[in-house]
Amino acid sequence: MRLKPFELSQHLSSPLKPIYWVSGDEPLQLGEACDAIRAAARNQEYGVREIYHVDRDFQWQQLTAAAQSLSLFSERRLLELRLNGAKLDDAGRSALVEYASRPPEDTVLLISGAKLEASVSKAKWFNEVMNQAVLIQVWPVEHGELPAWIGRRLQQKGFQATAEVARFLAERVEGNLLAAVQEIEKLFLLTGGGRLDMESVVAAVSDSARYDVFVLADACLAGNGARVARIVTGLEEEGVAPTLVLWSLAKDARTAALLAFAQSQGQALEALFPRMGVWDKRKPLFHKALGRFRAERWQDLLRLCTRVDKVIKGQAPGNPWQELLQLALRMAGVKAPSPPRTLPL
Repeated sequence: MRLKPFELSQHLSSPLKPIYWVSGDEPLQLGEACDAIRAAARNQEYGVREIYHVDRDFQWQQLTAAAQSLSLFSERRLLELRLNGAKLDDAGRSALVEYASRPPEDTVLLISGAKLEASVSKAKWFNEVMNQAVLIQVWPVEHGELPAWIGRRLQQKGFQATAEVARFLAERVEGNLLAAVQEIEKLFLLTGGGRLDMESVVAAVSDSARYDVFVLADACLAGNGARVARIVTGLEEEGVAPTLVLWSLAKDARTAALLAFAQSQGQALEALFPRMGVWDKRKPLFHKALGRFRAERWQDLLRLCTRVDKVIKGQAPGNPWQELLQLALRMAGVKAPSPPRTLPL
């Protein structure tokens, strides 16, 4: 039997199967699937838990011995076999086939490991194991699927959220599912759940930190040079990573460059905004920024982003925060003072 991660919850409400195999390279979903199986085992009175880590020194006789032994007081057992990236050798494959041929009563075997290779899923030994097993394969969430994934997580947490909110959070976490879950947890603590629109999200984010990279990006688009300078100083004082600040600025500069080029080709901005992921609250900001610069200037700013990235990584001379201030002020349309030069003694 094969199950998708979101199908696991309903399945686990029934008596457990002898073997569960959870595989994949996305750590959040893999960990949550294993946690769900453990929780179901506890609820169904599997009181004994034994964990085996498979490495080069692992002796597969340990699994065979565990299968043949009786637990103290005949308690139900959960055996965990953690592959830890190890590839199964002949001894491992044989041990699993033997286990699946006669799975012990009142025992569940939970196998967890990295993504299965295509050749493994087609192998005869694997299909023999699958006769007694449930396979849950987790896959990274693709960029285009992330807003829908976040929307489902928000709903599970008790939020009634707009699609705009899900897109905003997807942009904020850039594919990091763990960061997405943390953002949702933070919003729940700040708002208590319920209806969630962009205004409440922005208010919650603003209340949780004095300065925010998203507020900086908005100030740049609005052309508010004085506010830009204050926010950059605040971000530096709070120890925010320069890479995060550059990511936010570069993302908006890239969007503006694409919009400006499309506009120069006669395309209407209002039709372009939804395709570019520009939510309603930011449309006036982009209108203002695009009225300030032509497409060529936005391309220049993108090249400047590349230089700032090199400074941050130590591949070019300069102070990262001074370079970020220069970039932010230029995006705002303010003539930035040249950063001080360090001259050799």
